[in-house]
Amino acid sequence: MKKVIVLGAGLIGKPMALDLAQNYSVTCTDINKDNLEAIPSSSGVRTVRCDFTAKSTLKKLIRPFDLVVIAVPGFMGYETLKTVIESGKNAADISFFNEDPFKLNALARKKNVTVVVDCGVAPGMCNILAGYHNNTMKLKRYECLVGGLPVKREPPFEYKAPFSPADVIEEYTRPARYISNNKIVVTDALEEIELVEFKEIGQLEAFATDGLRTLALTLKNVPDMKEKTLRYPGHAALMKAFRQTGLFSKDPVISDGKKIIPLHLVSSLLFPLWKFKKGEEDVTVMRVTLEGDKETYTYNLFDRYNSKTNTTSMARTTGYTCTAIASLILENNFRNKGVFAPEHLGEDKGHFDFIIKYLANRDVRYTLKVIALR
Repeated sequence: MKKVIVLGAGLIGKPMALDLAQNYSVTCTDINKDNLEAIPSSSGVRTVRCDFTAKSTLKKLIRPFDLVVIAVPGFMGYETLKTVIESGKNAADISFFNEDPFKLNALARKKNVTVVVDCGVAPGMCNILAGYHNNTMKLKRYECLVGGLPVKREPPFEYKAPFSPADVIEEYTRPARYISNNKIVVTDALEEIELVEFKEIGQLEAFATDGLRTLALTLKNVPDMKEKTLRYPGHAALMKAFRQTGLFSKDPVISDGKKIIPLHLVSSLLFPLWKFKKGEEDVTVMRVTLEGDKETYTYNLFDRYNSKTNTTSMARTTGYTCTAIASLILENNFRNKGVFAPEHLGEDKGHFDFIIKYLANRDVRYTLKVIALR
């Protein structure tokens, strides 16, 4: 039986370990003891405590494994992936780090390993859809609207973080890029707010975030591409006020004679308010529009918290996309060497069909509407 190690036992890492354990020998590792103890012993998942910043320790730990799944916070993702590649290990990564992953391509090819980054729902599944249709028609426009939301709306934020809250704030502060008329346009995050209707949940607001990621590099033939984040109406204006006040700043300020970093203080205050309570339900909403010369394909996802397994929707939609890709690599169905984005997998119909079926088997379902253009 092939052996997999999952780096990170948090909101996404734990469900991925449990999913992979159905078919593989799985070990899950984290620096947080509580996270590891939350993994049921009956699952067959072995747990090991580890500090991923200790490179020599990490290299020794992953040595026996066929594949490494990386589910660490974004700020440590690039260096963790680099260490994994240096160790000669295949990897599926959902850390969503800021750095250019293709800078590690030469190293991955030298080490003869297969690496797929951004293996989540968005980025991730939306990229797979884009890659597939870009390979089957002349793609003119791509748009992804996506968000993870609590079912219960609690003012003033009406938001909870289904993944690392630090990564959420990063989305609100990093400039957003989109493609318009074949040119890269840069705007502030939280701008270009529009209201969008979804039949399952009602009206949401969509605003600019830097979600195109690798698509801006790989789909250069598509003249218009945009990604926006979805929240309940009013959230973006509130977050913009926080940012404009300087509360998300990483630059130290002096207060009462003491040096503090606003982001650290605000994070410590916000994160307890943004934490999902045990059993609290969430939903994932995504709409991907792909327009060609003759037809427009629109994929819709509305996924709910699974109360039977106590698995959040964001963990299901993100994590199971990653475990599907991990399974492709483990079964030698994707053997290309180097660093790849999800859209590269989507270009192959066999890979595309496998991932769609894998998700459907876990009740993560995308509905498709096709409109013929005159």
